[in-house]
Amino acid sequence: MNELTYTRNGDYLIPDLRIAEPERSLTKYGMMRKSYLQKHRRILFVNLALSEKLYPHCLEIEDAANERLELMMSQLTQQSQPPDKRTDPMGWTAHMNSLKAQAEEVILTELIYN
Repeated sequence: MNELTYTRNGDYLIPDLRIAEPERSLTKYGMMRKSYLQKHRRILFVNLALSEKLYPHCLEIEDAANERLELMMSQLTQQSQPPDKRTDPMGWTAHMNSLKAQAEEVILTELIYN
């Protein structure tokens, strides 16, 4: 077990507490999960934060969401072929945005807000 060190501040001894530095920062889905837990699942958020498992939990959700998005986008493009990108770039963009919105709706329901 690690020994705590203290710093004297007047008459008080304050423990020297440090939070481990993350190896990478959270992106869209990780931040969304953290925000959801903070606003709607307060007890779980506090428990994860105090046990230093909040950041790894958010990273795990983020990785799962990104993998799921890639998989769903490939499945949706196979089911519904987009227009040709060279001949109709605006139609292709609209179609791909629609597919991404469908995939994100599932991801948010299943992973982020669960």
